[in-house]
Amino acid sequence: MSGAVADLTADTFDQTIAQDAPVLVDFWSEFCSPCVAVGQAVTELAEQFAGRVVMTKVDVVAQPELAARFNVGSVPTLLVFKGGSPVGRLAGARPKTHIVRLIESHLD
Repeated sequence: MSGAVADLTADTFDQTIAQDAPVLVDFWSEFCSPCVAVGQAVTELAEQFAGRVVMTKVDVVAQPELAARFNVGSVPTLLVFKGGSPVGRLAGARPKTHIVRLIESHLD
């Protein structure tokens, strides 16, 4: 697991979230200004949590079926998965400290 943020598609999503490590998924859109700030925070946190958390993102315009599958009605929305199941959610633009708390609450 590196400090990079991977782009997920319908083809890569299920395999990625099935990992034992927590997987943070940033549901975003390029047309969403708050998504840019949250995305920047996620990118910064990818380095901080490298090796412990898999950081990913899903463009809801390109992958609407994934957004619908997890009831993502607004962006940005962050979901944390463990073993393929969603275990945490944070909707709306939030400070980086809130994202850190979300992630840390799902670390073993």
